[in-house]
Amino acid sequence: MPGVVPTGSDTYLCMSFPVPTNRDTFIVDFIPHASMDTVHHMLLFGCQTPVSTSSYWDCGSVQGTCKDEASIMYAWARNAPPTKLPKDVGFKVGRNSGMSHFVLQIHYGDVSAFRDHHRDCSGVSLRMTTKPQPFIAGIYLLMSVDTVILPGKRVTNADVACDYTSYPIYPFAFRTHTHKLGQVVSGYRIRDGKWTLIGRQSPQLPQAFYPANRDVSVKYGDTLAARCVFTGEGRTSKTYIGGTSDDEMCNFYIMYYMDSKHAVPYMNCMEHSSEQLFDQIPAEANVPILVSPDHSNMMHMGHSTEHQDDRAALKKNKEKQDQDQDQDQDSHLEQVSSWPQSSLQLGQVSGLALDSDSNLVIFHRGDHVWGANSFNSQAQYQQRSLGPIQQSTILVVDPAKGDILKASGRNMFYLPHGITTDKDNNYWVTDVALHQVLKVSGDGRDQTLLALGEEFTPGSDSRHFCQPTDVAVDPHSGNIFVSDGYCNARILKFSADGKYLSEWGAGTSDRRRRSPFRVPHSLVFLPDRQEVCVADRENGRIQCFIADTGEFVKEIKKEEFGGEVFAITYSPAGDGVIFAVNGESLFSSAPLRGFVIDYTTKEIIDTFQPEQKDFKMPHDIVQTRDGSVFVGDAGSKRVFKFTTEKFHRSVKKAGIQVQQIEAMETIVQTRLREPEKNVSRSTAVLHKQSESSPQPRVQLKTEEEEKKKKKSEAQPIRGQGVLPAVITTLLLVPLLLVISVGLFICWRKNNRCEVKSDPGSVAGILGKIRGKAVGGLNLGNFFASRQGYTRQGFDQLSTEGSDQDRMEDSSDSENEEYSALPPPKSSS
Repeated sequence: MPGVVPTGSDTYLCMSFPVPTNRDTFIVDFIPHASMDTVHHMLLFGCQTPVSTSSYWDCGSVQGTCKDEASIMYAWARNAPPTKLPKDVGFKVGRNSGMSHFVLQIHYGDVSAFRDHHRDCSGVSLRMTTKPQPFIAGIYLLMSVDTVILPGKRVTNADVACDYTSYPIYPFAFRTHTHKLGQVVSGYRIRDGKWTLIGRQSPQLPQAFYPANRDVSVKYGDTLAARCVFTGEGRTSKTYIGGTSDDEMCNFYIMYYMDSKHAVPYMNCMEHSSEQLFDQIPAEANVPILVSPDHSNMMHMGHSTEHQDDRAALKKNKEKQDQDQDQDQDSHLEQVSSWPQSSLQLGQVSGLALDSDSNLVIFHRGDHVWGANSFNSQAQYQQRSLGPIQQSTILVVDPAKGDILKASGRNMFYLPHGITTDKDNNYWVTDVALHQVLKVSGDGRDQTLLALGEEFTPGSDSRHFCQPTDVAVDPHSGNIFVSDGYCNARILKFSADGKYLSEWGAGTSDRRRRSPFRVPHSLVFLPDRQEVCVADRENGRIQCFIADTGEFVKEIKKEEFGGEVFAITYSPAGDGVIFAVNGESLFSSAPLRGFVIDYTTKEIIDTFQPEQKDFKMPHDIVQTRDGSVFVGDAGSKRVFKFTTEKFHRSVKKAGIQVQQIEAMETIVQTRLREPEKNVSRSTAVLHKQSESSPQPRVQLKTEEEEKKKKKSEAQPIRGQGVLPAVITTLLLVPLLLVISVGLFICWRKNNRCEVKSDPGSVAGILGKIRGKAVGGLNLGNFFASRQGYTRQGFDQLSTEGSDQDRMEDSSDSENEEYSALPPPKSSS
């Protein structure tokens, strides 16, 4: 906002801003600049034609926000943190989106915050890119429009349901919204009569966007349903759906992504469903979520004389939210982009392990590559003439810095695949070309202590393997388990000295529908449970068995895997955690990423992915004692490190940290406060210019252009002798004389020369691009046409009414990341 002062409580002010490019552009990050002491909430809309293009207008009147249909894109309240969408997901705006303008709407709740006569410059920054995003974000709103809450009635349900008739969507966040009488709001997908929870929350808690149930996708023929539970206790008259604080609302928001080819940015459902359908709703939907009194006070800021007490309660709750958020951030895996500190010079990374000192062990293929001509149709290796790999294929690496501590495995292997270590630090490895499992000394002498299988001879009996993939070791008994493999479909068990004990195939809880392994690709032993789990790659599932008997225990199969699970590892922390990575599939566009899975509940509790370079073929995964996770990538020939360090927030005190983004970054910004007295002269000048400019200009630079510019600036001029230097000096002398004369004349004329900031600099851009943002769903006419309903509030608030809260993407912490349809995979 351009330094506004609201004239009264519950004032709604709006301002518009054109999308600063005529190209298709994608919003990938929302960064708010506001304080709950001043702003009740902010809404950002996208539309084609805003109501006004003036600096700002009162949008609490009949004018509203947009002349045409508008889409909700973002909401903020209660000091909510920045919202970052999952990777490869963005809100599309610009040329072909139908959204050429942003409209920012701000609700100023209690104007007593303006007793000091300050002017408000709250707003939001948008990080945008011209790089096409494989997945487009959108909002699906389920909203009740005809619920009547009777006075004194303990429970009133508002039920909404619609059949879904569009292309598949993948919910990743949800948000609930009611006013004071709401007890709990729940949203579900119904498929084949089964109700699956998308999200459930008390609307009296901060109405942020919370992580959705990651098991849910919605396709044609499904039904989306929501229930809001209200209480009429304490009311003396009927309460209707409406836009004022004395009315009620029932909203369930789903933030989803879908394939860009079929993207629909906004959908809604306002149909009251049959009682018969909601007879089957899970009982949890009827159970109120208890909220502490502090939260209740926080959610309903009135104009009472206890304003200061409410603010103290809000501050206390904010501090608690920050602590909770920090805890959430602590548990999320983020890439350590500075690891390793020096290049490891790896080939295709096929396996990872840890030694007894928790050092990272890398198994890679050097200059050998598994290609289309490596094997014939009988799985016999066809490139023996190349000889074994001459490089050191086993590297022991410092997990902190990435320094190589030890190297071994030269002239031993042809096509390495899996590796693990035993309690004596010996390496158990598989080589798919040799069709063998080898026990190799870990002292660097490259001594083969035990060989299972016949060299270069594939087979299916107890003495042969066919492209075995991995080994797991029981640290107590020394027994080993082998996943075999690309052309067999079994797990074999051997004693520590190599004696064959047993084998088994895939398990199932339904004997009528047994599905055999399709490339059992990775194994892990669970010492606290005495189980062994396998990544059944082509079936896209994880299966676990009792190690002693091979009895089937459980299966974990998620849509997020995209039909492929390449590798797994295990941590006994908590109730047990499985770490997994998926792989490319011809039948799914699921992104390549890592998963953190609760062993007991089988739920995905976190996902992670590189920030700078995407996975190409994540092939193995391990976790160290300190919680760091390493992923070996056969496609990019590198190892990625992830840790649970906290995020680095973009917004800092007294300013904004601008982050570069691939392709383009545009900042749509309004300042938090007027320039302080100690602000530099150039900053003040820019701020003044931005206020006086009705149509601020936007300078967009691509990352490639910036790199070229920096490169050209940094490139030294290489002379071929003394002559170029002499010529350059002679040319500079008259130039310096001209500059000196000019400066002298300037000084004589104006007594000084004022140097202004370059408008193309970051400060210049931020100064010029002043808080403008986008539009929403206008329900004023709808409710005005219904007897007993009030129009007030809908024009300015769209679907939010007297909203007490905000939308926020938690995915950051989850950081759910979605990738484009991958290319066909190789066989490795």
